[in-house]
Amino acid sequence: MLDLFPSRDAGPFGRRLKRARGARIPVTVVTGFLGAGKTTLVRRFLATPEGAGTAVVINEFGSVGIDDALVRGSSDEVTLLGNGCLCCNTRSDLQVALRNLVAERAQGTVPQFQRILIETSGLADPGPILQTFATDRALGAEFHAEVVVTMVDAATGLDTLEWSAEARKQAILADRLVISKTDLAKRRSVERLTARLRALNPHATIHTAVDGDLDPRCLVESGTGEDLRSPRRSGFVAEAEHSDGIASFVLTDDAPVPWDAFARSMETLIALRGPDLLRVKGFLNVTGCRGPVVVHVVQHLAHPPVELAAWPDKDHVSRLVFITRNIPERQVRDLMGAVRALAGGSS
Repeated sequence: MLDLFPSRDAGPFGRRLKRARGARIPVTVVTGFLGAGKTTLVRRFLATPEGAGTAVVINEFGSVGIDDALVRGSSDEVTLLGNGCLCCNTRSDLQVALRNLVAERAQGTVPQFQRILIETSGLADPGPILQTFATDRALGAEFHAEVVVTMVDAATGLDTLEWSAEARKQAILADRLVISKTDLAKRRSVERLTARLRALNPHATIHTAVDGDLDPRCLVESGTGEDLRSPRRSGFVAEAEHSDGIASFVLTDDAPVPWDAFARSMETLIALRGPDLLRVKGFLNVTGCRGPVVVHVVQHLAHPPVELAAWPDKDHVSRLVFITRNIPERQVRDLMGAVRALAGGSS
């Protein structure tokens, strides 16, 4: 595959994707479990007329930001919150970030914006986020949470809803439920997932989206006229406890990565521990490629790699964020090192 270059503008992974370029402020909250497609949806939304003038606040579970780099070229203002979840130890960071955005807009140091979109960590309970706007009078006077959109992966969502309390809370608190990746799941599976979501949240409308293709009005209009601070919406206000064994770590590499060795390593990891591989996402500096290759794995499902036309910043180091359940970082490092050594690369 590394020898296939269909045109001068194409790389080994196909055509390179180009990088995109008085009243209370409405807030859109986009949530959903790990790998549901939140960042893809946000990028598509920002490219629409409805998404113009949107400031983005992104929270990631992991010490290296990947999603913010993917979104940064699509919005004038992107704020990345630190390691952790909005529902847990960075709730105060959210308050600070929102206040800073408003202050900087008034000072003219950031472009004018009319809306804020919060993309939560895949492990976040959105209840405390909504509660923040209800309990912080200063923020409540400046912002109002207009709509909560929860994305659910059609390929893995039904199983995730069974074992993850966070995923169920995300579904219960949504104004709109968006089932993603329906092209990768059987029709019967989508129907069962839809029925489960309706049982969890009979008040929300349910939509489907492939590659983030969704009517942008779903992210800017609540459609229910219901105040998000109502008792029904604040049913889960306690700090969420993440399921035992969930951990995040980052693998980096200064040297270009041989694609074949990396792919074989991931195939082995997926085959042996797929259900516990909650999310793998990041950029790879692949040998023979001009731009970074975006890697995205959710449990047993590996998305097709995509080569971007250019790196989002000056840092060309490969970095992969792993979110796993009971998979030690050392074992993953050892696996990748062994496969690369056997493939003839440097370990």
